[in-house]
Amino acid sequence: MRPDTPAAHTTEAERLLRTAAQYPGDREPLYLQAAAHRELAGDRPGATALYDALLSGEPANPLLIRALKAANLWEYGHEAEARAIIDGIRREKPTDATPWEFTAETLEAHDELEEAESTLTEAAGLLAKAPATDLPHPTRSLITTRHRIRRMLALEHDDWDTLADRLHPAAVPLDELHDPKRLWSLGSSDPAELQAEITRLRSELGTYRTALSRPFPVAVLHWPEPELDELLTAYPELEAEYPTYRAHLTDIEASLRELAQAGTPNLGIVRATVPSYEAFAASESTHPSNADLLPQYATTLAARGRAAAWPPAQDAACWCGREATYEECHGSADQD
Repeated sequence: MRPDTPAAHTTEAERLLRTAAQYPGDREPLYLQAAAHRELAGDRPGATALYDALLSGEPANPLLIRALKAANLWEYGHEAEARAIIDGIRREKPTDATPWEFTAETLEAHDELEEAESTLTEAAGLLAKAPATDLPHPTRSLITTRHRIRRMLALEHDDWDTLADRLHPAAVPLDELHDPKRLWSLGSSDPAELQAEITRLRSELGTYRTALSRPFPVAVLHWPEPELDELLTAYPELEAEYPTYRAHLTDIEASLRELAQAGTPNLGIVRATVPSYEAFAASESTHPSNADLLPQYATTLAARGRAAAWPPAQDAACWCGREATYEECHGSADQD
């Protein structure tokens, strides 16, 4: 049952924290979910404590966590600290769209529309340089949010707004969906105006449903080299699956390209760790040396939102972790 009271949100947060203790490899996303439930329960200091606990270690997404912390802090009277965090995030120029968008939406929520627009414009200049077909979903979402805020500010369309319009899949154009006057229509006594607004809202809801109904990605496991070494030392039975680290990387790219050519949508890569894999094996009452467990582990990680979409943009960092772009590394014609 979905939590709908403060007590239920508190209970769900506690359950997530217990799960994080059982599955340390999933600690970060579980803590973030628990923090969100604490916020919904009204326990904003408790949510901040979870964000701080993650930031005290080596989180995978520190800028995202800081953006969420800033949004939470501002909501219970810590505006100065929230602004300082937001300024720090902007100075670090994230290479992922999500921290930028959370930061801008925090500014928007507190009527800082001009500063929100400036933040998103800076982000678009950094992240939306690739052809439209190569832009990842978070970047597309960012330029759509930017379009909405610029519409509220009554600014003229620019190239990024035109791109947002072009990428928008619904029949009702973004200019209508983001029209501030739509709010007035909801209070109208004219049946024709109300019906027109209902039609627009249905179209918008259809777009969201389409996004939410996307299947989990077909995910391929990527074992970073230290993790693969640890895995094969502990479970040499798996050497047939992973003869060498270089072969492992080559197999990942080759498998994904083959799936793409066959028309398989929503492909992704999930980063594997030995502790997480062992915990998953225990939850399945199976020994980690069982190779049949590997695809199930990949699917479970993807279902938990741990998959990175493949292929990355050509000028984005390669999925393998090397200090090279995807185009220079595994995205090249002669990738190895």
